[in-house]
Amino acid sequence: MAKGLREQLIGAWKLVSYEVRPVDGSPSFYPLSERPMGIILYTPDGYVSAQLSKPDRKPFASDDWFNGTHDEYIQGASTYFAYTGEFHIDEMAQTLTHSMFISLFPNWIGQTQPRAMKIEGDDLYISSVGPFETAGKTVNSYLHWKRAPKN
Repeated sequence: MAKGLREQLIGAWKLVSYEVRPVDGSPSFYPLSERPMGIILYTPDGYVSAQLSKPDRKPFASDDWFNGTHDEYIQGASTYFAYTGEFHIDEMAQTLTHSMFISLFPNWIGQTQPRAMKIEGDDLYISSVGPFETAGKTVNSYLHWKRAPKN
């Protein structure tokens, strides 16, 4: 018997690409570079944790997290994104929702956001369900993940 989407989704996935496509046809952009880093985890009990980053982030001058400069905090927050909360699958519609309990971007806390999803073997494709505003443009986002190898 074939596994359902939820069962196929459970586990760890590594980020391959994160592309944002403006609906006006202007060129795509890559918020975390064309070679982003990231892991998204889906647990059997219904939780998701996503961590996405630009590669080669510049370290703070101090090893004390609370002793960064204003510019270091700006650089750190603008090159990293994270959130966690619950997830839900609609098997019929082939959609996924993420409910944000904690987020680096405070505006997302308490939101539930729909995602389109497709799993092809060890590849997971997640995209926005409809356009949204970012960086002054109306866009759709497309993320490609690869199942993380089991250690």
